Amino acid sequence: MNQGTHPEELPAEVLDDAAGVVGTEVTLLSRLPGGVNGGAMRVQLAGRADAVLKAVPLAHPNHLDETLRAQRVVEHMRGRGYPTPAWLGVGATATHVWHLTDLVDAAPAPALTTSVIEQLMEIIELQAGQASEPYDHWSYAWRVATGQESAVSGPDVNETPEQSHLRQSVARLSGYSPAVSALVERLRLVCADVPPPREAPDMVHADLSTPGNVLVRDGAVVAVVDIGNAGSGTRATDLTTLVMYTFRDPLLDGVRGRLWTRVLDLIGWESAAVLAASQVLHLLEIPIRHEHHDAVPGVVERGHRALDELNALR
Repeated sequence: MNQGTHPEELPAEVLDDAAGVVGTEVTLLSRLPGGVNGGAMRVQLAGRADAVLKAVPLAHPNHLDETLRAQRVVEHMRGRGYPTPAWLGVGATATHVWHLTDLVDAAPAPALTTSVIEQLMEIIELQAGQASEPYDHWSYAWRVATGQESAVSGPDVNETPEQSHLRQSVARLSGYSPAVSALVERLRLVCADVPPPREAPDMVHADLSTPGNVLVRDGAVVAVVDIGNAGSGTRATDLTTLVMYTFRDPLLDGVRGRLWTRVLDLIGWESAAVLAASQVLHLLEIPIRHEHHDAVPGVVERGHRALDELNALR
């Protein structure tokens, strides 16, 4: 979720630090395609296979700890057959946090097709009961959807500074336009009486709907990457991000129905409404924050469609 570093901007100290951690020279080769931030770089490890280095500017004092948390999630999930590349090292300089992973011989998906989404649904099932870190995406989604604690200054105990900032940004969305205000009010009303979730049993990737985070070869999903925001919650979170993606293409209407069914089977209607509302609010916040005003009406339309479909399934 942090802005990636381009190769020409990568300080030499990052390569030196990575070399010290992995015990061999690290040489920058090229920038890699895909990924939400565009900051992944192919590097050569002396005497070993090529790898992927991702470095982002140090954003806050706990940034390295968050990256170490993601490394622990990776190690835990790989031990259970989850298809994400091994992390070879993690570190930080005075200006950047970085991590080094295995290079997978596959390309980022140009888009999420019905076949890719169906494969991702199977991969998401591997996340069942695998919560290993107290970084709870489910409780965070509830706070976003209901607006409770949205004006709290400083992060919640299980919330990153970025999440705290996002919640506060979402709380200001209603001031953008009457259309956005009406959608936000509708979302809030749907979620107003939903109690906070009581448990977080599953591992959550939190960004599976970004095609560049899904690596494919000959139509088969071989890896999911950009797992830096992974934590705990309900795997229905990742299914709901896929639901919202499917509104972009009428050819995905059929698989969306299967996604809705699985979400409702896992967590019930009220919690599904919370996850959907949280997704819609985040999808609104991004173009509004970046002043991409032409994108907002489309998000508003998809938000109402999502609620209409969910109401029809009640």
